[in-house]
Amino acid sequence: MSETPDISKTKVVTLGCRLNAYESDVIAANARDAGESAAVVINTCAVTNDAVAESRRQVRKAARENPEARIIVTGCAAQIDPTMFADMAEVHQVLGNQEKMNPLSFGPDAPMERIRVNDIMSVRETAPQFMGSENALPIKSQSRSRAFLQVQNGCDHRCTFCIIPYGRGNSRSVPAGEIVGSVKSLVRQGYNEVVLTGVDLSSWGGDLPGTPPLGDVVRRILKLVPDLPRLRLSSIDPAEVDDVLFDLLVTDKRMSPYLHLSLQSGDDMILKRMKRRHSRADAVALCQRLKAARPEFTFGADIIAGFPTEDDAMFENSVSVVSEIGIPWLHVFPYSARQGTPAAKISPVDGNIVKARAKLLREAGAAEKAAHLQTRIGDEDEALFEETGLGRLPDFSMVKVDNPAEAGSLARVRITGATDTQLIGTLI
Repeated sequence: MSETPDISKTKVVTLGCRLNAYESDVIAANARDAGESAAVVINTCAVTNDAVAESRRQVRKAARENPEARIIVTGCAAQIDPTMFADMAEVHQVLGNQEKMNPLSFGPDAPMERIRVNDIMSVRETAPQFMGSENALPIKSQSRSRAFLQVQNGCDHRCTFCIIPYGRGNSRSVPAGEIVGSVKSLVRQGYNEVVLTGVDLSSWGGDLPGTPPLGDVVRRILKLVPDLPRLRLSSIDPAEVDDVLFDLLVTDKRMSPYLHLSLQSGDDMILKRMKRRHSRADAVALCQRLKAARPEFTFGADIIAGFPTEDDAMFENSVSVVSEIGIPWLHVFPYSARQGTPAAKISPVDGNIVKARAKLLREAGAAEKAAHLQTRIGDEDEALFEETGLGRLPDFSMVKVDNPAEAGSLARVRITGATDTQLIGTLI
């Protein structure tokens, strides 16, 4: 959970994913420009029942700490169940995921009806912040050293554990020309890294004329924005790395040698019961091909511990895939049933077993991270500094240096040591 910087009198509290964080920046900028005053926007998450409960807690907390503020609730949980939030005494207005991105939703002239939530499945256009090259986010609205750029929204797949398509709608893509224009604008503003993000990023282009693959827009960005130092992809499906994208990942040094995989499990039977579109072998083969062609490649992944019907042998397949691929940046999620999903109807694994398995997976990930960091000692590389003295290498390793380096800047560093969680280095 995070809170936007005070770029207006409106606070935005963010729960959930990177895309929500990006959209919170847009909300804050729109609210500022519209003259919205003394409001708190809760940008909710619906990925689990616990996330919904935390969203409600944040509503109550915001009301306690800001008794004079107008409380606006939006995001996936609000989109899926707007009445639940509208029934809370603390809430003044509920906005849907489409409405929250509209500048006209904020300010003294904005419509004030208590619930403004469209049928998200009827939405066909991309978010209204994409209006051309001059409309990329102004630099002050992004608190991070890198710029996250939403190029896709929604999802056409129906994984059995996931409620998000009902909060985000069907997959829809931003046209390549608008993406390139926005990247150019962000580079002019001084960003040294752009991260392409979306709900199902690898499905980009499926709804556009000619159904171009994701690699097509990546190639256009690299060709048409030659002064962009670094391009990174957010979470991607292992089943959808097209040939063009693969080639760019291993041949163009401006592409960060890092992929975060929506892996979810290392067991084929569990993957089938999740209705995922890749097998364990698919994911392993992709990572091995990438590392063979570009040895500095590293990987992150999401894995769910304790999905219904997961037995000890199935769980061990998830543990072993962490070391077989080599996943230093592992995100582990203890399975939590989400009401309204098919998986919620299946008898769950005992909660104590789920917690124990999540702990073991985190330990496996931590061991991979520590081992990977040791391999970087003695290297020289380029760091993007996220704050003074703390930078991120292209392979996603964090490096701490004593020398001052301005946040957002790129600088060459020499790696002199490592802890279990980060590298130690010095500016060259």
